[in-house]
Amino acid sequence: MLRGPSPPTQPMAADPATPPFLAGQPHAIVEREGVHYTLLGTAHVSRASVDAVRAAIDSGQFDSVAVELDEGRLRAISEPDAMGKLDLVKVLREGKAALFAANLGLAAYQRRLAEQLGIEPGAELKAAVTEAHARGLPMNLIDRDVGITFRRASQKLGWWARAKLGGGLMASLFADEEVGHDEIEKLKQGDLLEASFGEFAAENPALYETVIAERDRYMAARLRETSGDARHVLAVVGAGHLQGLAQHLREEHGDPEALRAELDSVAEKSKVPWFTLLLTAFVLGGFAWGFWRGGLDVGTDLMLYWVLWTGGLGALGCAVAGGHPLSILGAFISSPVTPLHPALASGTISGLIEAWVRKPTYADFMALRDDVQTLRGWWRNRVSRVLLNFFLTSLGTAIGVWTGGARMLAKLAG
Repeated sequence: MLRGPSPPTQPMAADPATPPFLAGQPHAIVEREGVHYTLLGTAHVSRASVDAVRAAIDSGQFDSVAVELDEGRLRAISEPDAMGKLDLVKVLREGKAALFAANLGLAAYQRRLAEQLGIEPGAELKAAVTEAHARGLPMNLIDRDVGITFRRASQKLGWWARAKLGGGLMASLFADEEVGHDEIEKLKQGDLLEASFGEFAAENPALYETVIAERDRYMAARLRETSGDARHVLAVVGAGHLQGLAQHLREEHGDPEALRAELDSVAEKSKVPWFTLLLTAFVLGGFAWGFWRGGLDVGTDLMLYWVLWTGGLGALGCAVAGGHPLSILGAFISSPVTPLHPALASGTISGLIEAWVRKPTYADFMALRDDVQTLRGWWRNRVSRVLLNFFLTSLGTAIGVWTGGARMLAKLAG
């Protein structure tokens, strides 16, 4: 698990002034700028936490409720058919296929927990939202968008670490063994998003900073920003965030809106795509050199090396993914060209063709979380097959770039 400031491992000791609904529950109380914040630390897989949340809200002592959720996670737990409304073509066009796959990995991990423990992870957060609405209380979502958290974490990791993290998330899609007792106990004291990364994250301070510490600061800023006219605010958060959130809520003095904007920002990629420019110069320069020094035969051979290796392996990846013949053709045509353009990807093109030819149905989206639990299900479900198409076509093209480039270099040096 991620390492950082240790969350409270035992419920706080009873205090004569502690309200009954907080007795035995990890909590912290912070007063700032005339607002009384009650931070209720919960376990995301505990029925006792669900009961504590309901009792706190039903006590009538709070005029506002804040919850450790963002819009996407709220929609996922409150709208069972939200997946069916997803625009898969838009996901591909906006380059969010990797994020979509990561979310599937998180959903698979949560499903394993739900089946094993008999309670949906995050049930206490859902209960907080439901109870707040039932009592007509203002309800604020204070967590950062999970997509931004993923992107900021990715930017702080090296390419190998990103590959291991992505592989771990994808592996969770196929895992069917029970979650270990130790992992469950840590989860009761930690954070669901943190736990989902698995043991890979145990020694990674950069990941801890993004997934836990930054979100503590973010949620503290959101609490200050959204308190409005409320004077008694209940914040329902995972126990792993309790200490950090309370500390930032007491000590942070910067403008909360500015701080939130800073933590919401994602550094833009370098505007100068050096690798693409160098690759383009090498490929086109190699063609020109071959035609000039070796004549038509050498120049043609170099072009064939590039087209057949990149196009052939890109098309092979698409075929392994079960792509439609038109998708395979699209992969073959686009793979030699897309590596030379920073805004294009062969996997995106073949995936878009696949989604257009074999349009995923509502039933495919609804069955997605079940189908991705098995290897066969990935090829049976049209949504996951589009994702496979994207990843395997991109992988085939990448291998083709290095293989075709090496063959070109050998021919030029010969």
